[in-house]
Amino acid sequence: MDKLNDIVVLVNDFVWNNILLYVLVGTGIFFTIRTGFVQIRRFPQAWHRVFGGFSLNGEKAGKDGMSSFQALSTAIAAQVGTGNIAGCATALVSGGPGAIFWMWIAAFFGMATIYGEAILAQKTRVRDDDGNITGGPVYYIREAFPGGFGKFLGGFFSVAIICALGFMGNMVQSNSISDAFYTAFGAPKFAVGIAIAVIAAFIFLGGIGRIASFTEKVVPMMAALYLIGSVIVLAINFRNLPGAVASIFIGAFSPKAVGGAVAGMTIRMAMRFGVARGLFSNEAGMGSTPHAHAMAKVKHPQEQGETAMVGVFLDTFIVLTVTALVILSSGVLDGMISNGVSGTPVAQSAFGTAFGGFGSVFVALCLLFFAFSTIIGWYFFAAANVTQLFGSRAVKPFSVIVVACIFLGSLLKVDLVWNLSDLFNGLMVLPNLVALIALNAVVARAARGKRIERNLKEDVPVVQRPVAE
Repeated sequence: MDKLNDIVVLVNDFVWNNILLYVLVGTGIFFTIRTGFVQIRRFPQAWHRVFGGFSLNGEKAGKDGMSSFQALSTAIAAQVGTGNIAGCATALVSGGPGAIFWMWIAAFFGMATIYGEAILAQKTRVRDDDGNITGGPVYYIREAFPGGFGKFLGGFFSVAIICALGFMGNMVQSNSISDAFYTAFGAPKFAVGIAIAVIAAFIFLGGIGRIASFTEKVVPMMAALYLIGSVIVLAINFRNLPGAVASIFIGAFSPKAVGGAVAGMTIRMAMRFGVARGLFSNEAGMGSTPHAHAMAKVKHPQEQGETAMVGVFLDTFIVLTVTALVILSSGVLDGMISNGVSGTPVAQSAFGTAFGGFGSVFVALCLLFFAFSTIIGWYFFAAANVTQLFGSRAVKPFSVIVVACIFLGSLLKVDLVWNLSDLFNGLMVLPNLVALIALNAVVARAARGKRIERNLKEDVPVVQRPVAE
């Protein structure tokens, strides 16, 4: 088993560090140019679209999909997870403060990629065998490559995402929750696992209506809780804030100038860990969030493309950045690097500088919300692919297996499972990006305000006017 794990780690390092980092960022740059910097041009309208009519009680989701905000909330439920706390801390310890700058760069270009993903998911969405609206990369992969090659790529993507998110990914998330509660409260992992599994089963069995209702309420509240706590810490450490911000920019181009234990970092390390952790957090280009955006009830596909960009912005430029500033302004980073400490304990130590012993408790509570919402989002994405491969009747047996994985994951931290989750995450990216690039002309037309016809004709009616007015 150890030998197999070592092989998976080697493959992971090669795939992520030598292929995916460059391909994901390159795709983002390509779509930024093809769309005429849509993430800048359309961002004010996107922001207004999301928050102009903000409500925690949208219409009930059903066969015809869900509201645009519910779709965004479901996407953010997956995006804002343990990576925003543990992943950010890991990037800082491994790449120094400069890693945050490269996170921002990756997210900026990723906003154009996710715009394209949402556009194509809206265009190619279908109804399943029960008459429910569904969609995702598998459908635009098949549109990009009709015939046997498209079926193979689509099937490969579906299997990869079911394994990466539905099974192994959710084991990783439940393990993060049980670890955090054991550290903060001494809570038995067995009891935590049962609680998580029971609540997850209740939400899963309620179908899309219950999932949408959960995410539209919990996601804004969990983000608000975390941001309020973070702002309190920043206010207490406000004298250190200017230095913290400066270290991000200095560390991006001259890590040695930052000083302390960070002086051992290099620009390459800052770029590598910043880009990797940022992309893993906001999921732009990975092919996960299009499943949610496909179901949004909007008049034009472009509207959901703009909404999707806000998800990446909130994940990286708000939540992840706040975490970084809390850690940097707390003064704990050098000690953590010297002692080889990484992940969640770094964030707990940082919050502890302001909250004392409550710091670990606060981080544990936030991880509960972040990781559990990710479980719900990832289940939803994987279930859409189960339906595509095996039909809607297979979803309930799949739900039972996922609930079992959630319980087992809370008890066991198996390094092989964690590393396989990373590997399958990487594998599902490749067919998604190939299809995105093949259909780039559709995305470019959408960004210029051209009318994009959905393949599903009995859909939400399209208003006869340019959308870029």
